[in-house]
Amino acid sequence: MAEVFFYERPVPLNRTAHKDLRLKGVPSLKFAANVHSVPLTGVEFPAAARDMPILFAGTDVKEAGPMALLGLRQNENLFVDANGQWIPGAYVPAFIRRYPFILAEKPKDQEGDDFTVFLDEAYEGFSSDEGERLFKEDGTDAEMLTNAVNFLGEFQQHVARTHWFMDQLRKHDLLEPRNIRLEKDGKTINLNGLFVVNEEKLRQLDEKTAHEFLKDGTMGWIYAHLLSLANIDRVSARLNEREQVEAATGSTTVN
Repeated sequence: MAEVFFYERPVPLNRTAHKDLRLKGVPSLKFAANVHSVPLTGVEFPAAARDMPILFAGTDVKEAGPMALLGLRQNENLFVDANGQWIPGAYVPAFIRRYPFILAEKPKDQEGDDFTVFLDEAYEGFSSDEGERLFKEDGTDAEMLTNAVNFLGEFQQHVARTHWFMDQLRKHDLLEPRNIRLEKDGKTINLNGLFVVNEEKLRQLDEKTAHEFLKDGTMGWIYAHLLSLANIDRVSARLNEREQVEAATGSTTVN
């Protein structure tokens, strides 16, 4: 299973094994405290662009995909505080909101649906006696699970649309490498393996392509990405604040 990140023990959802499982509310996103970036779907670009940089990451252009940059140091999410609270008012990527559930693609030799629902058995919100049931007494999905599965389905549709969007960027050779280099107190932070849309090439698109991009929403996603790049300075400022706290307490603020 790719991109499981903070899923410690992902297992297939099973009506028999999990028939008594309940999900209780846990007012914490501490499980996401150690990820400095997460994948992002195109439909999220306008909302995410207000708060965080949207870049394309991968070993090369062919493999690059959009992600939200949440921190500048490895294993550190600057949008989650020491108590596991997300910065008030800031956008929370759907990749994080879908937790503790995830859709995973079945092997081609297995029968049934193309995707199956997994859950993270290590999630602290699961219980056998507290919270909302996943399944009703008759074994059918409870409303909470139905809503979660619907969200996963919508997310997967957005992922497919985002793949199409990336194909358009590659088709028109709009991506270029971008290394982010920040100097802080004599130390250098380098972020490599990143790509951004080349604005000059964007302006040189032929009229037909530009019109298509406007009609299908591609242009809107592109400009949300470009506008979001100014948030690199905001993320850097968050790192400054965290380092000041660390210097004052003599320890890191994220486990």
